[in-house]
Amino acid sequence: MAIHWTLGCDATDPHRLAAFWAEALGYVPEPGYDDPDSASIVDPAGRGPLISWLQVTEGKTAKSRVHIDIRVAGDGPWDILERERLIRAKVPKLVALGATVVREEVYGNRLAHVVMRDPEGNEFCVA
Repeated sequence: MAIHWTLGCDATDPHRLAAFWAEALGYVPEPGYDDPDSASIVDPAGRGPLISWLQVTEGKTAKSRVHIDIRVAGDGPWDILERERLIRAKVPKLVALGATVVREEVYGNRLAHVVMRDPEGNEFCVA
């Protein structure tokens, strides 16, 4: 049996990042959790891990060693054209929420994933 776990993250503005990632992942704020210096979101279906952010004073200084990737096509096998369509549909929505595009990764002649940064500069991929 798998162990329940939480992904803990540092942030300058925990509530801003929680709002971004809740929208990006289809999560919701953790019910009953109200703290001005931290924020927490949960999968409303109860399948994914809880994700929390704690306010810190220092800013991001290097590439993230752990990050969240968004798999818009779910688990494989994938229809390559449909997967590319889903990636291209998700990226502008994330940009509207405050993310930035770093680069597109193409293998062969097909889009594999898009590298992005969340509103505080943390790297992630949309695949």
